[in-house]
Amino acid sequence: MTQAVQAYAYLRPSAVRRDATGSSLALETSGGTTPAGAAAHPSFFSGFLTRPEAAAAALLAVADVAAARYYQRLLAASLDPVVTGNGDRLRFESFSGCCGVYARLDVLADGLDGDDIGHGTTNVDVNNPLREALARIGSTDPLHLQVGPDELTVTTFDGPVVEKKVPLPDRWLRGFAETQVIAAAFDLRAELSAAEAVRFLRSLPRGGGGAARAAQWVVPSGRTLRPTTRPVPGAVCLPGPERLAALHRVLRHAVALRVYGPPVTAGSAPTAAAWEVELPGMRLTLTLSPEASRGFSGEGAVLDALATDEAAEDAELVSVLLAWEPRVDLADLAAQAGLSPERVRAALTLLGTAGRIGYDTAEAGYFHRELPYDAGRAERHNPRLRGARALLAAGAVRLDDGTLATVTVDDHTHRVRSEGGRLSCTCLWWAKYRGGRGPCKHALAVRILRRTAVAATAATTTAATTTAAARGGVR
Repeated sequence: MTQAVQAYAYLRPSAVRRDATGSSLALETSGGTTPAGAAAHPSFFSGFLTRPEAAAAALLAVADVAAARYYQRLLAASLDPVVTGNGDRLRFESFSGCCGVYARLDVLADGLDGDDIGHGTTNVDVNNPLREALARIGSTDPLHLQVGPDELTVTTFDGPVVEKKVPLPDRWLRGFAETQVIAAAFDLRAELSAAEAVRFLRSLPRGGGGAARAAQWVVPSGRTLRPTTRPVPGAVCLPGPERLAALHRVLRHAVALRVYGPPVTAGSAPTAAAWEVELPGMRLTLTLSPEASRGFSGEGAVLDALATDEAAEDAELVSVLLAWEPRVDLADLAAQAGLSPERVRAALTLLGTAGRIGYDTAEAGYFHRELPYDAGRAERHNPRLRGARALLAAGAVRLDDGTLATVTVDDHTHRVRSEGGRLSCTCLWWAKYRGGRGPCKHALAVRILRRTAVAATAATTTAATTTAAARGGVR
């Protein structure tokens, strides 16, 4: 797994300093992006968390996900949550080592008491000393938090614990890109009171094998959720219920539980879903991939946006209009950019491949973050898109008619068919996933070629019309 490696310089070591007025925590930072541009030593926040015990438990839950693997458990996991300052809140995000669980803690304005919240993004390593410090936080203990772009420091009566910035895996970048596309299709499916939430979550199996890993479903039933053996309208997929284990850390502080998922029918395949625990001044959300063995980094939801030149041009315009907003309004952004909502959504998807866009299911809106990646990195590291472009470069794709195309790879021929705007293929990838993990490289190549052909035809028509008009004017 490749990682981004960057060098950082600090003005002086971070420390807790004491003077005649008391103690103060000085956290030194290095490098970051603000609304005013690049800053050498920006600061996001300095103050207290109003519900320290709940906040400490929620931060530990995000760290639990970052340290866990729910599939192939013997492999090492990443330990580098991401924190973003959005002006009115702080967001802490992480992926499990298998990339099948995405965790986000939103600490809202009511959960913070201190200076203005700044703007920026960084990733931090949460290791055992910090976890031990958070685990000791009680309901009456003050929790002073200062966040800069390259470190996170938690200070309690036990003294400071400082965590340094660590590299961010490329797989996380692809996961960030995929989850914001997938979550944008979710709707609220159920809402449970605190008591019902505790009862339901504690009833789930904790083990990681056998039936627990099989695709399961739940449906709203009165004030709670009940399991069902198959998908029905209104149901939510729950594959690998042990992957919700991190929520148990915050149950004693829960206000409500909300569950989000896409529309399903009786024949639906397993889908992703989001499980959100509301806390005082905070929200903790876990988004699960459709299967415990599937990481979000391979879902392929962003491939169509990556394959369009139009989206790339639109993304440049839309990126200028992003201002670290905690909630990006699609209609307002479309009006500002002079683009249709569909084109803006595709542009946001493309920006998401550089980690610049996330999606908040609770507010049904996108939000702005910045990660140390360029937009082309996701394309370079996406094997299906690279394969599609290689097929086009080799002249392996032939458009037979409006609905059928032929792709020749060595001595194999694949037929790609279009039905109702959806492409299917005769290759093994399509036979296995039936489009459930995005298009195969053959269908993607056909889609790119068709878009190119349509654009070329439109350009030719425009040129002919312009020429004819000019000739008419001469007469």
